[in-house]
Amino acid sequence: MKSDLTISQETQLQPISDIAKLAGIQAQELIPHGENKAKVKFSLLKRLDNAKRGKLVLVTAITPTPLGEGKTVTTIGLSQGMKKVGQKVMACIRQPSMGPVFGVKGGAAGGGYSQVAPMEELNLHLTGDIHAVTAAHNLAAAAIDARMYHEQKQGEGFAAKTGLPYLQIDPAQIVWGRVVDMNDRTLRRVTIGINREGSTANGVERESGFDITAASELMAILALSKDLKDLRARIGRVVLAYSVDGKPVTAEDIGVAGAMAAILRDAAQPTLMQSLEGVPTLVHAGPFANIAHGNSSIIADRMALRLADVVVTEGGFGSDMGFEKACNIKARAAGKTPDAAVVVATLRGLKANSGKYDLRPGQKLPDSIFAPDTEALAAGFANLKWHIENVNRYGVPVVVALNRFPQDTDEELAWLKAKVEVLGASVAVSEAFGKGGDGATELAELVLNALEQPAQFEFLYDAEQPIEAKLTTIAQAGYGGEGIELSAQAQADIEKLEALGYGALPVCMAKSPASISHDPALKGAPSGFTVPVRGLRLCAGAGFVYALTGNVMTMPGLSDRPGYLNIDIDEDGNITGIDE
Repeated sequence: MKSDLTISQETQLQPISDIAKLAGIQAQELIPHGENKAKVKFSLLKRLDNAKRGKLVLVTAITPTPLGEGKTVTTIGLSQGMKKVGQKVMACIRQPSMGPVFGVKGGAAGGGYSQVAPMEELNLHLTGDIHAVTAAHNLAAAAIDARMYHEQKQGEGFAAKTGLPYLQIDPAQIVWGRVVDMNDRTLRRVTIGINREGSTANGVERESGFDITAASELMAILALSKDLKDLRARIGRVVLAYSVDGKPVTAEDIGVAGAMAAILRDAAQPTLMQSLEGVPTLVHAGPFANIAHGNSSIIADRMALRLADVVVTEGGFGSDMGFEKACNIKARAAGKTPDAAVVVATLRGLKANSGKYDLRPGQKLPDSIFAPDTEALAAGFANLKWHIENVNRYGVPVVVALNRFPQDTDEELAWLKAKVEVLGASVAVSEAFGKGGDGATELAELVLNALEQPAQFEFLYDAEQPIEAKLTTIAQAGYGGEGIELSAQAQADIEKLEALGYGALPVCMAKSPASISHDPALKGAPSGFTVPVRGLRLCAGAGFVYALTGNVMTMPGLSDRPGYLNIDIDEDGNITGIDE
């Protein structure tokens, strides 16, 4: 079979204006960015404010492995299958960060004959939204350091000279670092403001650090805002630091919130692209699911639900990650819960979840994992069973998609399909990778049937509960563990957040995606574990409290054989190797 990039480059795409017309987007609501992509204006939401809303399908998966389970392939393939069976459909996906593109994951456009195109444009820059988030975030970082420098230099006379309030920022309590859209472990901890002896010209010397841009609170805000007004208000609530007397210092207090919003104005508009079969696809925002909430934007969903009968979107990683956060964080902010869910599973992914294999990113995969192995498959089935039951816990109708790979045998697929049916779940073998929409029509029909069922949605927890109670509920009901173990720092963080009035916010768990638990070594459907919470951060603008568990990092590092080694251009400027 041809490579993903070759398939993408050989496909004759429709003009983006034709895709917009197919979706019901008017010409004046479009801002073209070349031939293959365009921004969609907010005026569409005003025009279609009273339009009938479509149904929302959320694609999730078993616990992911370095093999990749094909969640985006299924998202795009299902949308193409929906088109094949006569539905007016749109897809909504996140914009890829260049960190994983140049790291170990590669591109995030889907694959085979179920991908968003052009894949190289999607994976590299697109319309610059992530760069805008980087710039807005780092403007706030520069603003807080500048304000502290001038206040310390001028003392209480600062207010009289500038007409600005004297905030008395505590250098030890600045909580807003800097970001860059690249994996760079050397930036996790840095010293800034280093001066020559006797000078203060470079600012206040202190320890700081960088996160990857996808982990910025502004990325979460971009994904969770309903419109520009909401975006601006959320940015104003971002806490950058605390004063010497412990009061939060916000972007509004500093006076930088308006400028940050101005930088993000165009980025707040979703980007329209297309699948290889011409399904209109909105690409917007890019929060990771292991260190943020891992879903594309509410704005994109709002637009798509007004334009289409069925909208297919996805949550990052397994159902314990992006799906949980879509239900408990995104759905609260959007006022819209999923109408059905698809759990993606693969034979090789379940074998990897058996505990028989020690798979690591960037390392060669053993041939045995592609060979028939009923014992490993049976052991790994516990993981799929857990994810099906997890979706059921939220009262959302579920369909299982068995994403087929060329090495898969009919016998093992039939065995797995029968096991799923015993659980009472609908299940289809999806061949969307190799056949596009034609390979996903059975899946599409099952999802349409699921959408006819009345959803009995329930949140996992009440947001008004104390923070520790919410953390405990997620560890127990959300992961199947015994509970949580709070470090002294985490306990102090909770007390501080609740004292400041932030205790009623939802909780965003930052944890390893490689296990339902916090420990990537615990495969299958582990139980009896306790989730260690080592600290909490406030995301007041995004509207959640961010809990750090285990050894999760907010700035990834590059492996010894990173993806950038494969990427190049030819003499005509064509990009090569981005799918390797």
